[in-house]
Amino acid sequence: MPLYLEEKIITLLRKQLPFVEWAINGPSRISRLESEVLKVVFIHFQPFISFGSGKTKPSTGPLHPPKSANHFLLHQQTHSHRSFKNRRFLQRSATLACCIPISHSKQSHYLSKQRESESENKKERMGFGLLASKALRPTSRFLLSSQNPTIFLRTIVSKPQLRNPEASAAQPEQPPPADLPPRTPLAGARVHFANPDDAIEVFVDGYPVKIPKGMTVLQACEVAGVDIPRFCYHSRLSIAGNCRMCLVEVEKSPKPVASCAMPALPGMKIKTDTPVAKKAREGVMEFLLMNHPLDCPICDQGGECDLQDQSMAFGSDRGRFTEVKRSVVDKNLGPLVKTVMTRCIQCTRCVRFATEVAGVQDLGMLGRGSGEEIGTYVEKLLTSELSGNVIDICPVGALTSKPFAFKARNWELKGTETIDVTDAVGSNIRIDSRGPEVMRIVPRLNEDINEEWISDKTRFCYDGLKRQRLNDPMIRGPDGRFKAVNWRDALAMVAEIAHQVKPEEIVGVAGKLSDAESMIALKDFLNRMGSNDVWGEGIGVNTNADFRSGYIMNTSIAGLEKADVFLLVGTQPRVEAAMVNARIRKTVRSNQAKVGYIGPATDFNYDHKHLGTDPQTLVEIAEGHHPFFKTLSDAKNPVIIVGAGVFERNDQDAIFAAVETIAQKANVVRPDWNGLNVLLLHAAQAAALDLGLVPQSEKSLESAKFVFLMGADDVNLDKIPDDAFVVYQGHHGDKSVYRANVILPTAAFSEKEGTYQNTEGCAQQTLPAVPTVGDSRDDWKIIRALSEVAGVRLPYDTIGAIRARIRNVAPNLVNVDEREPATLPSSLRPTFTEKVDTTPFGTVVENFYMTDAITRASKIMAQCSAMLLKK
Repeated sequence: MPLYLEEKIITLLRKQLPFVEWAINGPSRISRLESEVLKVVFIHFQPFISFGSGKTKPSTGPLHPPKSANHFLLHQQTHSHRSFKNRRFLQRSATLACCIPISHSKQSHYLSKQRESESENKKERMGFGLLASKALRPTSRFLLSSQNPTIFLRTIVSKPQLRNPEASAAQPEQPPPADLPPRTPLAGARVHFANPDDAIEVFVDGYPVKIPKGMTVLQACEVAGVDIPRFCYHSRLSIAGNCRMCLVEVEKSPKPVASCAMPALPGMKIKTDTPVAKKAREGVMEFLLMNHPLDCPICDQGGECDLQDQSMAFGSDRGRFTEVKRSVVDKNLGPLVKTVMTRCIQCTRCVRFATEVAGVQDLGMLGRGSGEEIGTYVEKLLTSELSGNVIDICPVGALTSKPFAFKARNWELKGTETIDVTDAVGSNIRIDSRGPEVMRIVPRLNEDINEEWISDKTRFCYDGLKRQRLNDPMIRGPDGRFKAVNWRDALAMVAEIAHQVKPEEIVGVAGKLSDAESMIALKDFLNRMGSNDVWGEGIGVNTNADFRSGYIMNTSIAGLEKADVFLLVGTQPRVEAAMVNARIRKTVRSNQAKVGYIGPATDFNYDHKHLGTDPQTLVEIAEGHHPFFKTLSDAKNPVIIVGAGVFERNDQDAIFAAVETIAQKANVVRPDWNGLNVLLLHAAQAAALDLGLVPQSEKSLESAKFVFLMGADDVNLDKIPDDAFVVYQGHHGDKSVYRANVILPTAAFSEKEGTYQNTEGCAQQTLPAVPTVGDSRDDWKIIRALSEVAGVRLPYDTIGAIRARIRNVAPNLVNVDEREPATLPSSLRPTFTEKVDTTPFGTVVENFYMTDAITRASKIMAQCSAMLLKK
């Protein structure tokens, strides 16, 4: 046996097992490694070990190593109901030494016989057994759920408890020592005093804590740094009080109270670690596990399951239920969420999320008592753009990711914190990868942007990162077929053709997934080639990019919660920016905000008033003739949100003039409030406008002879002349590849470090989670190499140097995770200089699940499009 393993076992046993009994119930063969482990135990703990069978009194004679590892029994000399006995200790020790199996039926039989045959002398020794229980239950660190971003690593400090929980009432409460440092709030506990006079003081385990009025006992405990177990409670959902796992003792209360639903009162004395509270939680856990199947080895929630963690920390080592467990028929919720409803503990988190956050009435509770189950009332799919979030909030394995099923365990994955680029919100995410493959995407907490939710497109598009990828540089031959070449030949051909055309015939288009580094490199390269016609996809001709307030969300995403009236102009946030729509719905529910909408009829998930379909309605509001103008004028914090689709209209100047007139007349913009917003569509749009990538002429593409498409897959290819030379630089074989003459493969957002600016003007950066595919390179590095081949070498070789160049053009793009507020110029006085077009506002996003090259390559998104979109 290796010396280091023997030393680890000895250390473990000396620390956790000072007093044990061994019982042998029958002979059997044991492995060599098990025998070696047992010899170590006998040698180092012989003074404390006695042998015996389950039928006879333990012998006090000489020790002999047992012959069977399958019938060994570890039994500590205490009957404390919270101690880790027998099989539980073996499970916890399996990471340091081989796990000695044990028969549970024989274990229970032996324990019952032991209790019946206990002598008075043995009962007297129980006093010292209480000290052993503390050694057997050391401080254990556990992660409640890595999928819930609001819950971080927590430490449960185990304490010895009395055999009789009622005996604690007779003991006087011991005040905390004066020399202990003050407790710090748990991660995620938020304390905000709107009025200092509303602060109240409560006592949590003897520690005084000041909290605002209206906080619950559970929130007060979190502020005090005490972790209360819970299943049904969620900080962003309404209080249900279903699970009763959060029971605590409150002074002068005859029974333990549910801390999640009990308001904290001034002077309240809360006890969280008493034997009564522990016994109550253990009883609740026993009820929850009564019908819960033992599916942990095959459950995708294993390793990040709240039920697993809390049963180990607060549950018992045995159950008394001997009847047949119930079973529930699984529900079909669609291609994204897998259901195993037999595992459900009826916490109703998913029901409350669907109703309150997602705004769909698809889930509910049916039945009563033991027949209670969660379902969809009638057979239907979960049709919400946020449905995948029920996977994160489910505390058990009842709702899991269907595409991720049986793919990997969470401890096998490497997490990389980055951001999403499938829309302009820039949701914070964590990419979990294994080797070179992205396995899943989960949300990351950011209160200012996405809170802890993400859209289904963000969560499930990851399989598109490995489908239809471009691996090698390719050149189209005379026969029309592509041939793989090396980088030197591909760049040489591009540079040669670029020098053969006139500078005014060169056009560059940056795609909707481009980062700021690649866009500034493309602009600098084409400028050195003599062309100024570089623009970003989705940006119309002569778009006003002089003031940032004209193309970002000035209110900020989090600031939308202060609004009381919304006017949506030509935008459908539910499909254009799902997380912005979730904020609007949250404001409508909490502030009873009113929503007016101008655009095509659509399915919002909150109450709204459809004012019209064309810009003429906007003009009527600006002139004060429309009834909704009074609603805006009477509002305290009115908000106007204009869709980015307006950028591509011919009458965009007239529409923005009307919007700015409304903002001026209705006090939408004032020194303490800026409610004028533009909701962008793509991740690259804000940075492109900051860098000045605006088209100069409508016919620039039609007269081009050299077109450089950097990930631009939604550009109108029909406008490109047949004799034009097209270079496509991108990571997927999407639409524009079929028109390209040369293909330059690049890295996707999950494989590179890049800067993106979201729709509210906050710069964020992606980090590489997996290696690049094939021979692909970062976009800016390809352009840098191309500039050297073309003889117009760009003056930056590192990511730091190119960001220094960005600082000279747009300093806000290098201030990562900071939002630079934009202000309207005081001299701006909008006037109607042009008439608006009578053409109605159109639908900008036809298919929510397929909006870019990554999502169009995703098989999961294709399934969602086929099954969930209404025909």
